[in-house]
Amino acid sequence: MRKIFIATLGLLLSLQYAQAQSFAGYHTSHYAGIYGVLTNPAAAAGSRYKWDVNIIGADVKAGNTYASIPKSNLFNHPDRWVRDRDYFLDTAASRRQYGWGMGDVLLPSVLYSIDEKQAVAFTWRVRGIANAGNVETVIANFFGIDYPNPRYVGKNFSIDYASVFFHSWNEIGLTYSRVIKDNVTSRWKAGLTLKYLSGTAAGYAVADDATFIMNTRRDAAISTGTLKSGYNEDLDTWGPTNAGNFLKLTGNPGIGADIGVIYEYRPDGDGFGDYDSDSWNPDADTYKFRLGASVTDIGGIFYKKSSVNRDLDLRTESISPDSITRRRNEDLRVYYRRVIQNFTPITTYDGFFMALPTALHLSGDYNINGRFFLSANAVIGLFTGQSDVSKNYMITQLQVTPRFDTRNFGAYLPLVLNRFGQADAGVGLRAGPLVIGSSSILSNLVRSELNHADAFIALRVVPIRFKRGDRQGGLFRRQRQQVDCPPTR
Repeated sequence: MRKIFIATLGLLLSLQYAQAQSFAGYHTSHYAGIYGVLTNPAAAAGSRYKWDVNIIGADVKAGNTYASIPKSNLFNHPDRWVRDRDYFLDTAASRRQYGWGMGDVLLPSVLYSIDEKQAVAFTWRVRGIANAGNVETVIANFFGIDYPNPRYVGKNFSIDYASVFFHSWNEIGLTYSRVIKDNVTSRWKAGLTLKYLSGTAAGYAVADDATFIMNTRRDAAISTGTLKSGYNEDLDTWGPTNAGNFLKLTGNPGIGADIGVIYEYRPDGDGFGDYDSDSWNPDADTYKFRLGASVTDIGGIFYKKSSVNRDLDLRTESISPDSITRRRNEDLRVYYRRVIQNFTPITTYDGFFMALPTALHLSGDYNINGRFFLSANAVIGLFTGQSDVSKNYMITQLQVTPRFDTRNFGAYLPLVLNRFGQADAGVGLRAGPLVIGSSSILSNLVRSELNHADAFIALRVVPIRFKRGDRQGGLFRRQRQQVDCPPTR
């Protein structure tokens, strides 16, 4: 359990390195191209682009509900962290405490529109996700305040369920999307992404139904409880020189899938048009409103456990807190062997299946006047319960995004509320091939202390053509005609 607290706090402290729903606000834009495919594969069909080539993109987020730090420590952190000065704990909260982190890097990828009705895409992503929590505040305080703290001697504690999950993997995706029905005023699109997965690191630890008492500051008794834990055997040989393993495509194979549908209401006609010399189709994605639904990250990867992994019966009459504390620079296998000597091993499998963070996405997008749009989308994590000990899950959240979108420029204002009650406002900008933003930067600017943050950046190959002459002609006039009146062609 002490490792759960350390993992949660570690996610927070790592925010200083994270200044780099994936791509919140931008991913629902009709100019998102290949980035729209990541949350709904049906978005590929009827794209504005004949070709959309991604060079690289990255989205990083992390946070927790228990600890916060002053903003000044993001760029000038102290050598020694002092509680109530360099970080603050939410010691009086009645809710349970959670921590999370996510990284998503989209490497060279491409979307190709076969014609106006169908498209294919190739994506290569390197992804990582971590979840920790369901810890009652009193337990978080026990491990977070001067552990082992003599003020807790003689008190009973219980943990009904607490967990840590982490997973990183490579993902090669092939997408096919097409218009499946079009009756002039409405259009249905469907898409499927099949994924080849290559796992690099995975692990979990779940404490279940544990009760304990501190007899003295150096001695505790555990009367009930089990610990189910494991990590893949590859981690036993990892070191500082093994960073290249994150790009390895041949180890720990698995399969996954995304599936999605999109409905568009198009009162001004079907909008089909030809791609111009810049591989650009301004007619292809004009609608009054759009609704979408998708399920992403179906599947997972099977891993072989490290040879030292054991599930444990935690019952013991006497144990020192020092015996389960990991020492500085201690090898993971050495630490694990030392911990299990204090408890009774339970027979378990020598492998585990790490499920992907399967999520349901529901979205809506309203076209106000061809340049201004209002979108709303919900992400619902489907594996947030306690039925599986080896999984990750998406953070359930609701997002509303007003946006301004033209061919070469876009501005986005994502407003987000997550399942933990954290509300945020952010901003995103698209200028030609460059996209940059954060769904929490505006709200974090007015906060004195931070407990979560995110940022994203993307660089694409986008043809840019600036029209000269009458501003009422060309692309701008053409867009307004499609939205406000029937086509004259």
